[in-house]
Amino acid sequence: MTTTITYDQLADLAGTDLGHTGYRTVTQDQVNLFADATDDHQWIHVDPQRAAGGPFGAPIAHGFLTLSLAVPFWTELLEVKGVSTKVNYGLDRVRFPAPVVVGARVRMRATVVEVTEVRGGYQLTVDQTIEIEGGTKPAVVARGLYRFHA
Repeated sequence: MTTTITYDQLADLAGTDLGHTGYRTVTQDQVNLFADATDDHQWIHVDPQRAAGGPFGAPIAHGFLTLSLAVPFWTELLEVKGVSTKVNYGLDRVRFPAPVVVGARVRMRATVVEVTEVRGGYQLTVDQTIEIEGGTKPAVVARGLYRFHA
């Protein structure tokens, strides 16, 4: 479910558990497009036949592809009305504890850790975990930094 607030309510968001998104299926087409975009065509990602005999038993998504899903996931979790600009400011402490095999479903859980005033706006520090459906470890654990300007 999306949390919808106004710009004026951002300062009070620290400590808020935003819950989790819906699941998305990671497809081989996504993996192939990401490989083309990043010039990373390692066989564990793009060769399903060879990957079936590899260490994961199937092709896996690039870690950075899985991380990039934080962008559409983030828009499912928080909508801030009354802002002129929203900026992905950066990431801290990114880890990839478990691979995402092609065909797996993933979702993101997020908690706002801190809200800081910055010039002309607010910065949210958000703990984000991309979970694999049925998995025992997350695919991605990261701290995201997002800026909102009035």
